[in-house]
Amino acid sequence: MIALLQDRAWRWWLGGAGAGLLQALAFQPGVADLMPGLPAVVQALALAASLVLLQAASRPGQGVWVGWGFGTVWLLGGTGWLYVSLHRFGGLPAWLSGLSVALLCLALAVYLAVASALWVRWRSGHWLRDAGLFGALWLLAEVARALIFTGFPWAASGYALIDSPFDGFAPWLGVYGMGWVFVTLVAALTLAVRRGPSRAWALALGGLVLGVGTQSDGLWVQPAGRPLSVSLLQSNVPQDEKFDVDRQIAVLVWHAEQLMSARGALVMAPETAIPLLPADLPEGYWDGLKAAFQQGDRAALIGVPLGSLEAGYTNSVAGISAATRALDGGIYRYNKHHLVPFGEFIPWGFHWFVRMMNMPLGDFARGPVAAPSFAVRDQHVAPNICYEDLFGEELAVRFTTTVPPTILANVSNLAWFGESVAIRQHLQIARLRSLEFQRPTLRSTNTGATVVIDHRGRVTAALPFNQAGVLEAQVQGMQGLTPFARWAGGWGLWPLVVLAIGLVAVLRRRAGAGAV
Repeated sequence: MIALLQDRAWRWWLGGAGAGLLQALAFQPGVADLMPGLPAVVQALALAASLVLLQAASRPGQGVWVGWGFGTVWLLGGTGWLYVSLHRFGGLPAWLSGLSVALLCLALAVYLAVASALWVRWRSGHWLRDAGLFGALWLLAEVARALIFTGFPWAASGYALIDSPFDGFAPWLGVYGMGWVFVTLVAALTLAVRRGPSRAWALALGGLVLGVGTQSDGLWVQPAGRPLSVSLLQSNVPQDEKFDVDRQIAVLVWHAEQLMSARGALVMAPETAIPLLPADLPEGYWDGLKAAFQQGDRAALIGVPLGSLEAGYTNSVAGISAATRALDGGIYRYNKHHLVPFGEFIPWGFHWFVRMMNMPLGDFARGPVAAPSFAVRDQHVAPNICYEDLFGEELAVRFTTTVPPTILANVSNLAWFGESVAIRQHLQIARLRSLEFQRPTLRSTNTGATVVIDHRGRVTAALPFNQAGVLEAQVQGMQGLTPFARWAGGWGLWPLVVLAIGLVAVLRRRAGAGAV
């Protein structure tokens, strides 16, 4: 402890935190509103600032503090909206909610702290090798955050690269591979500046050409079938009223009316749009919905909890069409696979925490990762629920099935986070999934963003946030597999892990070489 104080560790931490503040700014939607691609520029400045600090560090311990400060502030800026759900809706005191979010970010920043320390220890002084080492360690830190303890990779570096030349890497490498290429290039530029401006200009030009050359718009996919008309519901039910007995009848009536009157061939309602188990609904309500869509050629996807005490409860999407009459219960059923810790399942030893949060339906059963799609006319729609679309490697498994999806569909309820940046950030995540798989995405949400995203990641139709309404639109399904869908569907993120470890091993072997 005395040694740390003498080393003034807090100064290194604050320096890293300052660079992390820039990194957090790259994930604020207002920055992208100023100019497309500006978040990538801001992130590049943040990375360059952190590298300058790490270059000045003489010991790995100093690198720990820089990386820890950088990662903590970055994640606080990217995920601070968790405070709203814990305090306003979870019932935790303000101080405990703030402390919980801060501790989570401190814990998640450890991966980057370790990576920073290893870079300080293993750097060789050769600008290009050190840039490669920095990028490989960064990739390992991001993948670790995506995988360990169920994973929470919100605000991964690749998401700030949408609408920049680097988003062309998405169908090749996915969001973490995008971040790796970008971080490696920024590191090379930063380290090369001290070796002479001509080299930096050459790298900048090479990076620009590489980024533009990787655009892969429609390279692997073709239209599948005819365009599908869709009706996407946005109910705008405040979270503190969602399970209010006095409000439930009005909520049920609104959803029934909109589902029945919508014009689309596919009608979607948000996550837990029907907040009760079918057996607990008013008599005739659920049977009436099924009867409406089991006749004719319209279909519905409706967020609803399903199950029983004996079989276990699931956070689900029920699909209803003429073809589902022969299925068990008369419905297609998608059960959420990637559950939210504390909100949807209770980690061992934490039941006391969930009781204090007072969250309803807090312990669900998991569905299969390789869930079949829902057939609507000549399209195959793959539902996912809430933050499941944060895990592209899990969605990729569905593309290895006999009939790969032609359309992705997300139902969400972000009312848990109020009018925070979570809505815009989740839209950014959905756009990235469309880029990775070159598939359109439909989103039906409680408070936003209810949108249609095409296979290029562009929003083609949208409802205003925090307003009730129905989005009527058209979507063109796509067929064909991107490289990311192929390798991630079979291997998950492990190819990136092997790549990063291999790069670290090779670059370490040459660490004794002199600077060039």
